[in-house]
Amino acid sequence: MSNAMKNLSYGLFVVTAKNGTRQNGCITNTAMQVTTSPNAITLAVNKQNYTCGMIMESGVFNVSIISEKANFDLFKHFGFQSGRDVDKFENFTDFKVASNGVNYITKGVNSVISAKVKQTVDLGTHVLFIADVTDEFDISEDASATYSYYFKHIKPKPQAKVTKTVWRCNICGYEEEVEELPDDFLCPLCNHPKSDFTKVTA
Repeated sequence: MSNAMKNLSYGLFVVTAKNGTRQNGCITNTAMQVTTSPNAITLAVNKQNYTCGMIMESGVFNVSIISEKANFDLFKHFGFQSGRDVDKFENFTDFKVASNGVNYITKGVNSVISAKVKQTVDLGTHVLFIADVTDEFDISEDASATYSYYFKHIKPKPQAKVTKTVWRCNICGYEEEVEELPDDFLCPLCNHPKSDFTKVTA
């Protein structure tokens, strides 16, 4: 398999949204600036993510740009569990509320961008949000964490010997310890389907 897609320069982000009184967030690698005048960004979110529906309803979101100082707990908290099942902010303290009323992350990130959706594009499995930047500010001078940096320095290294049946995501390296993945399984970190997983056994 080619490494071309992995070699694209990805950033990593916690995207947060609000619907009514409920706040939620998820890990993405799909935010980017598209124009400077007007200042606009795009964000692609899997339709099955709880955050996607919240953005569709509210039309606003924040992008907290993850830095190299982030630890793996941040990825587990916002990437390895669903907002449909848990309130991700209930026992989470490293956040503040931006001027748009949406939470943003304050630890392990270097900057925050607030955005308002002006257009959506249905991409099949994902929704592409095209949004105007309504606010932006810095939190630290730490370098942004790239996809490559995450794999080399943040994500725990897999054990040398696999003692259980493990399904490993070919895209992001996430591992699920289970005998068989359900057909509708999606990687909780990068949202890729079962077909992008490899079965590894002892």
